[in-house]
Formats: sequence, C-alpha cells, structure tokens
Amino acid sequence: MTFQPLYSLSGLCVGALVGITGVGGGSLMTPLLVLLFGIHPATAVGTDLLYAAITKTAGTTVHGMHGRINWKIVGGLAAGSVPAALLMLWMLAGVDRKSIGVAHTITTALGWLLVMTAIMLVFRGQILELARRAIGDRTLPRPATIVTFTVALGFLLGVLVTLTSVGAGALGVTILLVLYPRLDVREIVGSDIVHAVPLTLIGGMGYWFIGEIDWAMLFALLIGSIPGIIAGSLLAPKLHERTIRIVLAATLAVVAWKLLAG
Repeated sequence: MTFQPLYSLSGLCVGALVGITGVGGGSLMTPLLVLLFGIHPATAVGTDLLYAAITKTAGTTVHGMHGRINWKIVGGLAAGSVPAALLMLWMLAGVDRKSIGVAHTITTALGWLLVMTAIMLVFRGQILELARRAIGDRTLPRPATIVTFTVALGFLLGVLVTLTSVGAGALGVTILLVLYPRLDVREIVGSDIVHAVPLTLIGGMGYWFIGEIDWAMLFALLIGSIPGIIAGSLLAPKLHERTIRIVLAATLAVVAWKLLAG
C-alpha cells in the first residue's frame, strides 16, 4: 500500500466539482479511476462506493440540521435498494470479476449512465416540464401507488449503484421530482443523499468482503476530496452554475463515449 499524490489531486478536483454542482462523485470518480489510472472497473466501483458513503455522510448531517429529509421517501427507496444491492453483490461474488465480460458489463453500464447523467444535468427542467404536461390535471396517484413506485425506483438504483456507483444522484432526484411534485426540491435532494449513505455503505462493504477495495487509494482520495468539497461549496455562489453544469455534462459525454467505444 503506497500513497499516490495524484489520487489526492483527483479527489480535490472531483470534490470541488461536487461542491459546485451537487453532482454525485461517482459520475466523476469511477470513470476517472478507470480511464486515467487504469484501475479495474470492479475495484474502482468498490472503492468509490466506500468513498461516497464517507463523503455523503457529511451531506446527510447538513441536510438533517436543516430539516430537509423526508423519511418516508428514504424508507421507500431503502426498501427496494438494499435487497437489490445485496442481490447484485451476491451475483458479483459468484463470477470472475477480472474477466473481460464482467469488466465490459460494468464499463458499458457506466457509460450509458454517464450519458443519462449528462442529459439530466442540462435538460432536467425541460424533462420535468414535459412530465408535468403529460400528467396535466389528472388526479395524483394514490399514496400506496406512489410508495410502490418509490420502492421500485429504489430497487433500480440499488442495481445501478452497486454495479457502477452511479445513478443515485441525477437520475434518482429527477424521478423523485416527478413522483413528488409538491415537495420542495431541497427536501428531495436531502432525502436522496440520506438514502445514498446506507446504499453506498452496503455496496462498499460488500465489495470489501469480496476483495475489491484499494484502501491506499481510498485514503488518498479522501485526503483530497474533503477540502475540495468545502472549497467548491464556498465557490459555488460566485460561479455561473449553469455554465459549469453544461461544461460538466459535455465532459461526462466525452468520458461516456470513451467507455462505450472501448
């Protein structure tokens, strides 16, 4: 286990972007580890899941202090995501994770999720407006139906996050905004972050159990990312967030193309 300063520098840059844009670190960190440092996709995902669990815990504390957590949403998502994460970990434990097939599956899923994340970054407002027009003046679904959809969304996120470490941020928040149009967006975001903590922790611990965590890399990433997130959060009010999001979306699209093109 040797300390690599470049990992800390990467953590600093990713942390700053997370602080500025609010986009989950998995959308940035996992592809960075795979493409720039040549880390095997399974190890990159496992290490990034533990990294996310630690960094999102701070976000949970902040949102909790401001009362921005809807525990019914958190519980519904967890009811679907936790069994899905355990199922995915069980499947991964039973395959040769170093095989070309498994690596290709992870990178392909990661690539398409980055494409979706880029679209959500730029067009979330338009997507939500289309959803509102499609719903129109119809009666909102019954509470039990909304809970069922929330659990189903949790299951989907559990599969995607455990396989790629991406999905709980842009994708999850957008769908929750459609399911719960009357809730404050800050409450949706806070609930999504809180839900991501146990999901990424379970995923990260599972990858640790099957031997896919690089602890030296995790330590180096955290050293850089924690001050990066703080700096990004302080810089955010002084920057044009829309421009940052467009540049970030374009970057994710290029990274997705490189992952999908092999």
